[in-house]
Amino acid sequence: MTRIKAQTNFNLLALIFIVSFVGNSFGQSLTNTKINGYRGIWFQLNQKYEYGDKYSGALGTYTAKHLPLAIYAPEVEKTFFVYGGTPSEDQHHLLCMIGEFDHKTEMVSRPTVVFDKNGVDDPHDNPSILIDASGYIWVFISGRGTNRPGYKYKSKTPYSIQEFVQITEEEMTYPQPRYTDFGFFHFFTKYTGVRQLYFETSKDGISWTEDKLLAAIPEKEGEKSGHYQVSDLYNGKLLGTFLNRHPNGNVDKRTDLYYIQSSDFGATWTSANGIKIPIPVEELDSPAKAVDYASQEKNVYLKDMGFTAEGYPACLYIRSNGHEPGPKSAPYEWCITKWTARNGKPLW
Repeated sequence: MTRIKAQTNFNLLALIFIVSFVGNSFGQSLTNTKINGYRGIWFQLNQKYEYGDKYSGALGTYTAKHLPLAIYAPEVEKTFFVYGGTPSEDQHHLLCMIGEFDHKTEMVSRPTVVFDKNGVDDPHDNPSILIDASGYIWVFISGRGTNRPGYKYKSKTPYSIQEFVQITEEEMTYPQPRYTDFGFFHFFTKYTGVRQLYFETSKDGISWTEDKLLAAIPEKEGEKSGHYQVSDLYNGKLLGTFLNRHPNGNVDKRTDLYYIQSSDFGATWTSANGIKIPIPVEELDSPAKAVDYASQEKNVYLKDMGFTAEGYPACLYIRSNGHEPGPKSAPYEWCITKWTARNGKPLW
C-alpha cells in the first residue's frame, strides 16, 4: 500500500487537503478499490450574487451536518476519517472514501472507495463514520431526497478499511450516527415538508426501527417546516441535538436555536433543564427553544456541538443578517451558546 509521510507540523485535516496525486481513470465502479489520492469534489450551488456564489469550493468534508467525519480508535492508535473525492481532475463524480492516519508511524493510507456514486457530482451525498464496540467501521453514505438513496456500509473486519459490505439502502440525508451504550443511534434528515429531522435506532446495525419524526416546526399552521441540526453523544448515554428552523421551509431564512436531549435511547426527550418535550417538536415557542433569533432578524448557521466536562451542551454557529455573500449580510459572527448556571439558576 502506498503511503505518504505526514509532517509533524501539519494536522490531519490540513494534510488531507494538500495531498494530491495523478488519478486512475476507470469506466467501471470504483467501489471497494484503492485510489491514489484525496481530491475534494468541486461543487457550485449556482446561486449567483454580486459577490459570487452562495457557496462553492472543493467540498471534501461538506457539510457541517455530516458528522462525525473522523474517529480516533485508541485500540489501534489510528484515526479513521471519511472524505468526498473524485477519481481524477477530468472525472467529476463523487467517491465516498475512507482513510486512516496511523499515529505510531505518522503515515496516511491511500483511500478506499466505500461507494462510487458515479453520475452524482453533489457533495450533499458525502459520508459520515461510526465505529462500534467490536471495532467494526460503519460508513453512512448520504442520499438526497427520494431520487438518490443513502446507504449504510460495514467493514468486513474490525479496524480495517480494506473492504466494506452494504447493509442498507434507504432515504436519508445529512447522516449523524452515534454508537451509544444502548446500541446504534442515527439522526438524519428527510425531504418531507421541506427538510424535517428524523432518527432511528438499532441494537446490531442490521435491523433498524422505523424512521421517527423528531422535529417539524411550522411558523404558522398549515405552512411548511424545515430544519438543520448538529448533534453529539456524552458519556455513552446522553444524546443531544441543536436545531434551527426554516420559516415556511425557506432555507435562506434559517433562524432560531432549539435544543433537545435524550438519555434513554430516544424513548423520551427533554429540554436542557429537564422539561419533557413531546416529539415531534412542532411548537414555535417550545420549551426547547434556546435563543429567539427571528425577532432579531438573524440567520443561524449551525456548525458543531459538544458537551462540557459536566455534561452541559454547547453549540457553535454563525449568525448573520442574511444568506447573500458580501457586505449585505454582514456582520458574520461566530457564536457559542452554552447551557450554564449562574447564582444557582440554569440558563442559556
